[in-house]
Amino acid sequence: MPVRPRRPRRVLAAVVLAAGVAVLAATLSGVWSGPSAEQAPPIPAAAPKLADSLTHSITVAQDKLRRTPQDPLTWAQLGSAYVEQSRITADPAYYPKAQGALEKSLQQQPEGNGPALIGMGALANARHDFAAAKGWAERARAVLPDTAEVYGVLADAQTQLGDAGAATDAVQQMLDRKPGVSAFTRASYDFELHGRVDEAKQALERAVGDATGPSDVAFCRYYLGELAFNSGKLDEAAAEYDNGLAADPQNVSLLQGKAKIAAARGKLADAITGYQEIVTRVPLPQYLQEYAELLLVAGRQAEAQQQFAVLDGQQRLFAAAGVTDDLTASAIAADRGDKAGALSHAQAEWGRRQNVLVADALAWALHLNGRDAEALTYADRAAALGWHNAGFAYHRGVILAGLGRKAEAVTSLTGALQTNPYFSPLHTPEAQRALDELKAAR
Repeated sequence: MPVRPRRPRRVLAAVVLAAGVAVLAATLSGVWSGPSAEQAPPIPAAAPKLADSLTHSITVAQDKLRRTPQDPLTWAQLGSAYVEQSRITADPAYYPKAQGALEKSLQQQPEGNGPALIGMGALANARHDFAAAKGWAERARAVLPDTAEVYGVLADAQTQLGDAGAATDAVQQMLDRKPGVSAFTRASYDFELHGRVDEAKQALERAVGDATGPSDVAFCRYYLGELAFNSGKLDEAAAEYDNGLAADPQNVSLLQGKAKIAAARGKLADAITGYQEIVTRVPLPQYLQEYAELLLVAGRQAEAQQQFAVLDGQQRLFAAAGVTDDLTASAIAADRGDKAGALSHAQAEWGRRQNVLVADALAWALHLNGRDAEALTYADRAAALGWHNAGFAYHRGVILAGLGRKAEAVTSLTGALQTNPYFSPLHTPEAQRALDELKAAR
């Protein structure tokens, strides 16, 4: 079974960034020549016992630093643990704490401080400052050229920046050095982006085989479920989410997967109840947006607007902590009918990074503003890798219809619904209506 990425390839969207962060605190002492310190283990989202373990590790590190403040390794470990704590709690207030701890480590050891450089790169990725993350990772590579985690941070940054060849090289370097869960999940996403779904699945199955704890199993099962869901295979996706929950019953990502299955099967009330629990526990912008969209589909406009208001507040919190995320802001603005806002946010994001996700967002925002000729250029860029993404195909089909290219529009919209007829509770019906209208007009 091939698992090594083949050139030319691209790796990883934001979903795998968390995996790279999760392993940092547990691996830093293994790449440091100085004194050892307590390690913070990898933590899955909202697993109470493991979250308590991370909190304990942070407390131990803080106590150690109060006794011995001149300890750059422990400062680096503490900083990376804060990044992970932010991930599992959806609380961006940990980012400034992480930055402070990592900068303290670098102040104490400015030269050869690979663990702090890796931590700074992971923090920059988490804040969506991918250009800075690339810089930190390259500095870390100069110090620790044989350390797999360096290449995970670098791959994440290069992927988000849209540098295909560099991202592929970084993932290959990671696979060569440490072919475990983090490397295989990146390779899987790389295959998926290029439309090679079977190989993506094989890579994730290899990742499951290498998983050493419930959090790793849950992580891999979630993405196996996502791979199936994105191909319209609801039963297979549900089975993967259930297998993940058997390992980690409180994993929020898997609960989100189950809620998506409920919505796809027409059980809207169950899906909404599921999302209510999810956003209460982990109010990530992605979950809040999906919850608001479900409420719109259910005709509960006032409640949807309440969730959008919560989402606005959460976005402000992330921005205050140094996170720049115009990609999400563009999608939210589009959902709310703010055409100008959708476009300005998408253009701002494109100015920072030019990957397929941003290309699609910019294409859709241009369409909403009546600029279909420009939109098609970006829709083509979004499709260039061969990713079987139903949302991308839907956007491209609507843009083609706007340009009067009806036959091509029918092909694209048909492809969207064949790839995944459940891709969005909000937009799937719109795709079907557009297709029906085009066929009727022939």
